[in-house]
Amino acid sequence: MTPAELKALVASLGMPAFTAKQVAQWLYVKHVKSIDEMTNLSKQNRELLSEHFEVGAMAPIDCQRSKDGTIKYLFPVQTADSVLFVETVFIPDHDRATLCVSCQVGCKMNCLFCQTGKQGWQGNLTAADILNQIYALPEVDQLTNIVFMGQGEPMDNLDAVLRVTEIMTADWGWQWSPKRITVSSVGVKGKLKRFLDESPCHVAISMHSPLHEQRLQLMPAEKAMPLEETIALLKQYDFTHQRRCSFEYICFGGLNDSPLYGREIVRLLEGLECRVNLIRFHEIPGVNLPASDEKRMEALRDYLTAHGITTTIRASRGQDIFAACGLLSTARQNELKEQPSNKAITFK
Repeated sequence: MTPAELKALVASLGMPAFTAKQVAQWLYVKHVKSIDEMTNLSKQNRELLSEHFEVGAMAPIDCQRSKDGTIKYLFPVQTADSVLFVETVFIPDHDRATLCVSCQVGCKMNCLFCQTGKQGWQGNLTAADILNQIYALPEVDQLTNIVFMGQGEPMDNLDAVLRVTEIMTADWGWQWSPKRITVSSVGVKGKLKRFLDESPCHVAISMHSPLHEQRLQLMPAEKAMPLEETIALLKQYDFTHQRRCSFEYICFGGLNDSPLYGREIVRLLEGLECRVNLIRFHEIPGVNLPASDEKRMEALRDYLTAHGITTTIRASRGQDIFAACGLLSTARQNELKEQPSNKAITFK
C-alpha cells in the first residue's frame, strides 16, 4: 500500500494519522514479516491491524541451486480458490546480484522459443505477489539489481508492475535508484507508452528478429505492435542520460545471426541511443530451433559494435536448473499444490 492508502486504512480503524507513517517504515525500511514486529505501535493497534490485515510475506517453498551459483526459487501465489506458483531467479555475479522476477503465472504472448508461454496463462500477479519475490527473498540484502524478465509480460500486468516499481524507488519506499530496475516487454500497444511516460526505470525490448515476417513467426505479439512501431515510439524518448534502452536478441543458428540481420538491426536502430544484448538459445521440448554457435554470435556482436551499437553477449546462467532465459515454467505446480503456502524451506 502507498502512504495515502495506509493513511486511509488507519483512519478507518480510528487510529492516529501518524500511524500510517510508522507502518510504512516497518514495511518498506525495516521489512518486517508480521504486524507483531511493529513495536512502536500500541499493542491494541497491532491487534486491531492483525484482525483485518497481514504483511503478506510468504517464503519460497522450494529452491534449486545451479553449479554456477544461480538459485531458482518457487514462490506460492494465493488466489481466491487455489494456490499457484511462480519462479524467481537470483543471479550473483561478483559485486552484482540480480533478481529476475515474474509478473504473471504463465504468459499470453506465446513466443515460440519460450517455455513459459507453453504453459499458457493462468493469471496476473498482484503487486504484493510481485513484491513478495523481493521482500521474502533470503538474499534480499545482497540485491543490487532487479529485472522484470521472469514469467509473464510486464506490460500485460502494467498496473501491478508500476505499483511495485513505485514502491521500490519512492522516498517513502525502498529508495532504490530507477537505474537498478529494468522492465522488459515484447511491445504491447498503448501499455508500453504508458510505462515510458509513468516510470523512470530502464526498458528492455525483446527483438529476436529485425524482419517483420520472421519476428511474427517467432513472436505473435508482432502482429499487434510491429517492431518498427515499437522503435518509432522509443525514438520519442530521451535515453542519452541515466535511463537506458536495450534490446534482447536470442541468436538462432543460421536463422537470425548473419550479417544480413546485423545490417537490418543497424538500420532500425539508427538515431536511437540503445544497446543490444545477444542471448544464447536454450532448447526447450517440442521446439525445433537451432542454437547459434559462438563464432557467429561474436561476428554479429562485432558488426553491431563497429556500427555504433554497444553490443554484448549475455553470459548464460542457471541452465542446468532450467533458470536461464526462456526456461522458466511452473511444471512442478501440480505436485506442490498440496504443500502449505507458508512453509519456509531450510537454507544451507
